[in-house]
Amino acid sequence: MPESRTTTATPGPRADGPDAHPPLLEVRGVTKSFGSGRRRLTALDGVDIQLGRGQTLGLVGESGCGKSTLARVLLGLERPDAGTVRYDGVDPFALRGKDLLNWRRRVQMVFQDPFASLNARMSAADLIGEPWRTHRDVVPDAKAREKRIRELLSLVGLRESDAHRYPNEFSGGQRQRIGIARALALDPDLIVCDEPVSALDLSVQAQVLNVLSELQSRLGVAYVFISHDLSVVRYISDRVTVMYLGKVIEHGETEDVFDRPQHPYTAALMSAAPVLDTSRATDDQEIQLKGEIPSPFDIPSGCRFRTRCWRAEDRCATEAPPAVVREREGAGDAHTALCHFPLEARSAWA
Repeated sequence: MPESRTTTATPGPRADGPDAHPPLLEVRGVTKSFGSGRRRLTALDGVDIQLGRGQTLGLVGESGCGKSTLARVLLGLERPDAGTVRYDGVDPFALRGKDLLNWRRRVQMVFQDPFASLNARMSAADLIGEPWRTHRDVVPDAKAREKRIRELLSLVGLRESDAHRYPNEFSGGQRQRIGIARALALDPDLIVCDEPVSALDLSVQAQVLNVLSELQSRLGVAYVFISHDLSVVRYISDRVTVMYLGKVIEHGETEDVFDRPQHPYTAALMSAAPVLDTSRATDDQEIQLKGEIPSPFDIPSGCRFRTRCWRAEDRCATEAPPAVVREREGAGDAHTALCHFPLEARSAWA
């Protein structure tokens, strides 16, 4: 196993490795709350993420952890209360008018439900070309639009003859391919994928994931991939960010986070994921967490996971956990977790 070194530090961009070039997306200290007074809900609390061009960042965590709110902030649909969001160093929330319109081309979305996200009264060609109604200069004339629609259909594995069919004539996987083609219509740098395969059959999921991977290889597009399915996240992601009650509690390269989780919550998530390998050691059973997820209106003091953590001690209730950074020889990205008592640097299945 490569040599590893664990330190306590404030997480931030690395000056070496694959992130030496300016990142496509950089989020620092983003906080977002809703409501006021006692009914104030903190959906995001000091979130830091970074994503390079042509990479995939997987976002995982239980329902209510803040994944969808973060997606809305990345899309410019919610303005953060504090912190910064930068695309190539540009703050989209400072843009106005034409500059903001041009920025919106760069960030698109693939939705969870391929049935509800497509207008049943529009053909596939109309759905794919809909973004051009707003961004008229992207494909300026009708002939060019028809050609581009055929290209996009081919890119996502559909036939040119499918252009004039309606959503009810497609399967779920085909509808999601139309959604992907629509997201690609403006040649974005980043696509936010919010549970894009959760509503599909298992075999269809694999087809859609392969389409996304092939498109990334050909076009260099980056993905923020939100999912509850850990096997899907492991398959498609370069890096994984784990969230709990609005905070990023662990981040690192995908294989490192899955095989060597540092945070107890991450280890519990990984242990609960179904696997086909029945040869695991007897001491590697599913970790059963006690209690319920705390209310986001009343987040525990200190470490917010302490009320469910089997490793919690008195200091966990009074002190916010530090960022523990484990750097492995040959790894391009540091593995960071917020925990007073991080797990040992060993394989989770060892």
